[in-house]
Amino acid sequence: MLFYTVMKPLVQVALRVFFRRIEVRHPERLQLPGPLLLAGNHPNTLMDPLLAAVNRRQPIAFLAKSTFFKNPIVRAIMESGNSIPIYRAQDAGPGPQSNEQRAAQNEATFGRCYDYLDKGGTIMIFPEGTSVSERRLRPLKTGAARIALGAEARHNFTLGLLVVPVATNYFDPSKFRSDVLLNVAPPIVVADYAAAYAQDPDEAADQLTEVIRVALEHRLVITRDAAEDTFVQQIERVFGDHLNPDDDPNTLYDNFQLSRTLLQALPWAEQHFPERLTTAREQFQTYLADLQRYGLSDRALDGQRRGSVAGLVNLFLGAPIWLYGVLNNYLPYILPSAVAKRATKEAEFVAPIMLVVGMITFPLAYTLQVAAVQHWLTHDWRLTALYVLSLPFTGFYALGYWNSLSDRLRRLRAARLFRRAPAVGKGLLRQRAALVAELEEARTAYLTAR
Repeated sequence: MLFYTVMKPLVQVALRVFFRRIEVRHPERLQLPGPLLLAGNHPNTLMDPLLAAVNRRQPIAFLAKSTFFKNPIVRAIMESGNSIPIYRAQDAGPGPQSNEQRAAQNEATFGRCYDYLDKGGTIMIFPEGTSVSERRLRPLKTGAARIALGAEARHNFTLGLLVVPVATNYFDPSKFRSDVLLNVAPPIVVADYAAAYAQDPDEAADQLTEVIRVALEHRLVITRDAAEDTFVQQIERVFGDHLNPDDDPNTLYDNFQLSRTLLQALPWAEQHFPERLTTAREQFQTYLADLQRYGLSDRALDGQRRGSVAGLVNLFLGAPIWLYGVLNNYLPYILPSAVAKRATKEAEFVAPIMLVVGMITFPLAYTLQVAAVQHWLTHDWRLTALYVLSLPFTGFYALGYWNSLSDRLRRLRAARLFRRAPAVGKGLLRQRAALVAELEEARTAYLTAR
């Protein structure tokens, strides 16, 4: 608990830096009084429990796979971080003796959970049982439901335990400064399953697990396979502004709804007009290939006729600040990504590694830089304090400046294309207009049919 208490503020800062935006839909549901059991999907390993932990005031105990507890150092960190081991069948050795040992260990784990919930505590469990970076909900294990029902049964279903499904939607899970939406479902009253539990505990666990599954599924962006996911994400990134013109910049929920509508419309389109869908896919890929050939983005086509003098002046005046920010932040910024790429090929581990390494590299680099500046340059703590304040601000400025510069260069490239080869530029605009019209028509037809 000491580690949890000390580290939580640091993790809050780290997550706010790592993600551009963290949005919690229905945050009041995360603040319900205990006893509480949070049941979440698990696409991004360590990030999933951390996001829940920093958005709930009361401490949370986490159920984590037992393999994390084999290393004594990691075990000490996990236990001080309020984690409880769960023993999965896939982690156990072969043979009946191993299964018996696993069952006994899990009984002890369930007992610890019951004791924690008896005291009004909060536990989070990921019923998928494994973490895979994909926009899908894998089959749920019944462990969460059995813990909830077992805790209530100890009190003759008067404990008042609630299960709250927490659906975590990452918009680009392994990318720095991406967005994440925590879509929190209404609480499920475990006491409502008292009669079913009295008749058949296993059937009651299955029923409760199914309710949790439905609640999560309704609040997640779910794709059928990787190819569909890639296609839909391409549409979102290229045509999101066209398909969602009333997008509220203050919320991610509009983007979530657009993603779900597109994914629900695809199977319907495959059934009702497969030829048109195949043609549209081909036209879309051609359009993307043409943009890539000319080094453009769809967004650059919108700004190719706009005056760029003011933007160029801003970029010119901001160049020294950008250079200062890069010189002071590049090494601690690039190291987490480099370490993550070397450490793992699994997408679900990239972001957690980047986060943890970044929590080390930035404080360490800043400390060394500040010591050097104080010793060799300023010799004045007030000037050094100003330098300290400048580090994070200019770092963020440098990142935003680089994005603006890249966008500006694409717009200038588009303007040059329209001057030198107007027929090509107009052709790209016609391609886009036809694709947007096709998508709008398909969406209207789907929504009308639904």
